[in-house]
Formats: sequence, C-alpha cells, structure tokens
Amino acid sequence: MMARSGRVGVLALQGDVREHTAMLGRLGADVVPVRRPEELATVAGLVIPGGESSVIDKLTRMFGLAEPIRRAIREGMPMFGTCAGLIMLADRLVDAIDGQQTFGGLDVTVRRNAFGRQVDSFEGPVAVPSLGPRPVHAAFIRGPVVESVGPDASVLASLDDGSVVAVEQGSLLGISFHPEISGEPRFHERFLQRVAEREAVVGL
Repeated sequence: MMARSGRVGVLALQGDVREHTAMLGRLGADVVPVRRPEELATVAGLVIPGGESSVIDKLTRMFGLAEPIRRAIREGMPMFGTCAGLIMLADRLVDAIDGQQTFGGLDVTVRRNAFGRQVDSFEGPVAVPSLGPRPVHAAFIRGPVVESVGPDASVLASLDDGSVVAVEQGSLLGISFHPEISGEPRFHERFLQRVAEREAVVGL
C-alpha cells in the first residue's frame, strides 16, 4: 500500500503508545498503530515511543520491522523518538545490553538510563528556543542523555548542567523526555510539520 497523505504511525509493540496516539489525534492527525511492515508502508511518518529500548529492539526484529524502519529512515521518512525512541534513533549507544541494536539515523551518542532508576524520575521546565520563548514542561522517566553530537545533528535543548536532551537531524527528532505525558504538544506539532513538508516535496 502507498502511504496515505497526512497519515502517521506510532510504533505499537511496547511503551506509551496510547499517550502518543491521543496527542497526535488531538492535533488532528490520522494515526495508526504500526506492528508490521505492511502497516509501516501506509504511513508518512513514525513516532517511536518511550518504553524499554532493548525490548523495542528485540520486538522490531522479531516482527520484521527493524530493517524496514532503517530503510524508511534512509529514504527520509520523518520520525520522532521520545526517551527509548531517542535511543533507537541514535547511531551510537553507551551502556547498551549485549547485542542491543538501534535503527540509527541521528549522528549522536546516547547513554541509556542516564538519570537513574524509575524512582529518580523528575519533571521541570526546559528551554527549547526553536519552539518559542515559553519553556517546555518535561517529564524525565529513566531518560537517556545525548553524550556527544556529531556534525550532522543539531542540539535543540540542554539542561542547566549542559546535558543534551533534544536533538534534530533532517527529518529525525529525538528527545529524552515525555511530552505525551506532560501534555506538551509542540514537539508533536514539529513532527507533523516535518511530515507535511516531506509530503509537499515528494508528492505523497
């Protein structure tokens, strides 16, 4: 099937799928859960939710989705990864479990669980200049941190201690926190804007 104009998917194998789906729906998007390659083929953009990155890795390989997602990234499909989704989009990974793989695409090195355990979760304002003067209310839940950023990627947000928590590269967007939980819509809006821009270019 060809991707339907404006339709976006949420990778629905594990993690906070429902929250992302609800946020995108509130923004007027046509959203479908993606569990198989044929469903990926019907969307023009993909959200990779938070959850457990090693589980997402194993399940995408088990369901035959890992390579189609990598191919979609190479072909320019917009993707938005939150928390574990950021890990999955990173080219390089620190503290990975044995054999863990990522989809890649973002020229960054990411450290898993950089903020500690579940009990160390926290919320707070994060300045994201590209989204406007009002800070983003960010929820960090066992979140990763971007330890290094290559020349192809751009930093969108850092904490006061300099920890990089949001990056962008072309049509890929990755963040350490959970706007779908805190009710912050601007990252999802940015993702949908990238989808619309790509569709305008390729004529989907």
